[in-house]
Amino acid sequence: MRYPLPVLFICGLAFAVPSPSGHVVFERRQVEPHGWVQSRRLEGDFMLPMRFGLIQNNLDHLDDMLMAVSHPDSAGYSKHWSATDLVEKFKPTTQTIEEVVRWLVESGIPHDRLALSINRGWIHFNATTAEVEELLKTEYYVFTHEDSGVEQITRMEKHIDLIMPTVHFNHVPSPMVQRKRTGGLGALESQPGPHRVEEDVTVIPTLAKCDMLITMECLRALYNIDHTPVATEKNSFGIVEFTPQTYVGSDLDLFFENFSSTQVGTRPQLVSIDGGELQTDPSKQGFKYAAESNLDLQYAMGLTNPQTITLLQTGDDVIGGSFNTWIDAVDKSYCPLNDPVLDPVYPDPSGYNHPPSCGIISPPKVVSISYGQDEASVTTRYANRQCNEYAKLGMMGTSVFYSSGDYGVAGNYGNCLFTHCPTGKIFNPSFPSGCPYVTSVGATQINNGSTVHDPESACQRIIYSGGGFSNIFSVPKYQSAAVHTFMTDQTPPYSSSLYSNDGKSRGFPDVSANGANYVIAIGGKFATVYGTSASSPVFASMISLINDARLAQGKNSVGFINPTLYSDKFTSAFNDITTGGNPGCGTKGFNATIGWDPVTGLGTPKFRELLAQFLSLP
Repeated sequence: MRYPLPVLFICGLAFAVPSPSGHVVFERRQVEPHGWVQSRRLEGDFMLPMRFGLIQNNLDHLDDMLMAVSHPDSAGYSKHWSATDLVEKFKPTTQTIEEVVRWLVESGIPHDRLALSINRGWIHFNATTAEVEELLKTEYYVFTHEDSGVEQITRMEKHIDLIMPTVHFNHVPSPMVQRKRTGGLGALESQPGPHRVEEDVTVIPTLAKCDMLITMECLRALYNIDHTPVATEKNSFGIVEFTPQTYVGSDLDLFFENFSSTQVGTRPQLVSIDGGELQTDPSKQGFKYAAESNLDLQYAMGLTNPQTITLLQTGDDVIGGSFNTWIDAVDKSYCPLNDPVLDPVYPDPSGYNHPPSCGIISPPKVVSISYGQDEASVTTRYANRQCNEYAKLGMMGTSVFYSSGDYGVAGNYGNCLFTHCPTGKIFNPSFPSGCPYVTSVGATQINNGSTVHDPESACQRIIYSGGGFSNIFSVPKYQSAAVHTFMTDQTPPYSSSLYSNDGKSRGFPDVSANGANYVIAIGGKFATVYGTSASSPVFASMISLINDARLAQGKNSVGFINPTLYSDKFTSAFNDITTGGNPGCGTKGFNATIGWDPVTGLGTPKFRELLAQFLSLP
């Protein structure tokens, strides 16, 4: 495996020129993203596609509205919203639009260059670098990625929620794409170290070897998964992949030949987002490019057979995709005009030369994403804007799962944030796992010599379950009691100089599933892989099966499940994991303990009890 060259962190994090009277600092990055270096000032005549996200109406009621359809004690449980109702409820006010337009015009941007998105959420215009720098009283620079050489540009408060492009690093190459090429958060790697792979494994399906080789048979026995879908036409299950990560059909067939023979020849339903395509280049069908997608699909398809899996293949092979781009495809209210204003920028003359994919498919009832990035690589405004969209997906009845990471309390590549230059020891939480409106999934393992009937521990074989506390998001109401109990009864031995230890921050993961020794077919043979990349689709598969059972009874999907999972009546539906930890940043990290903890969350599922509890809800 080849890592990017080390990046030198810089003390002092001001990324805008001093603001004159009347201007305030709008956003800052917490740290410089790993692997990127500032190379030059952006040319003054460069044309920037500016996108101003307007403050949405009624966001102060967003949490309450989501809880009204998600909390098991609510009379409105599972009475989900339509996409049209959501747009109407949250569209910015006329006053907000008029105020921002007036400010832009008075600042020298002609009115005829301004465009308002259909959902009234964004104002778009093209402007030169010189115009934008004068407008925002800032400077734009070009950053270069050390490995790929790819370049990225980065850098009225009352009515503006987000300005793009400014200081975000979710553009090219996509953090998800780059990470999956070289290993990292939630990733799979082919060399010793985190996420080791053992190739050419001899597989003899037997429950006696589950401590060394995890198969679907092991998972079914471990979590008592015993439901066969019957309402597949009503149900939907999406797996998100970011180009160039794509599955290989012959590997799917090899896997199914051995573990689910009736599925040989079966493929996921491809939804191409911004030019996402399956890989046809033989040189890009090996472990480096196909392992993640092969893993996700082999287990999601196998565990939910005969449910059709929707593959949300995101981004072309030139630029790639980002979390925003898959959300755009399922949530039209998040999109701007059909214009190249999202990250990454489409149309792309050298790749997908069409408008961005916007609202091209209804959101699947369950979506699993085995990717993530360091929370420190995004700004607070950006993180909150995206997080609110996950809440809206929950209001429409979609459950969104993200893997929590594989480096314990550290971030991608084991990186930590710095206290004093030049060393870094501060815990580095993951995004979007820290968003309170997604379900973050950590990893467990069957200990050596143990069976599927013995207690698991936190994963400490090759990888460490990602977990900790967000530096951006506050603890949600549904989790406050769990976090309070953990902080009171366990009191981690670290000060506020290492992490947000006041008990007021969102903790993650929420739940866990096995993440060690997975047998996958890759490159025409079998290998074992490790990571929360496996845990997320496995847990999501169980929720998809639960949706199937509810739909068969004429009920709705479960939607956002966190308030339900944290409720007292669901305590018996989890195997509490009480051993192991998630070290990182020169510490032992946190410990798995009785109750919720920032290593394995609430624990691993007891599928039959989880199913029974969800079926008892309206």
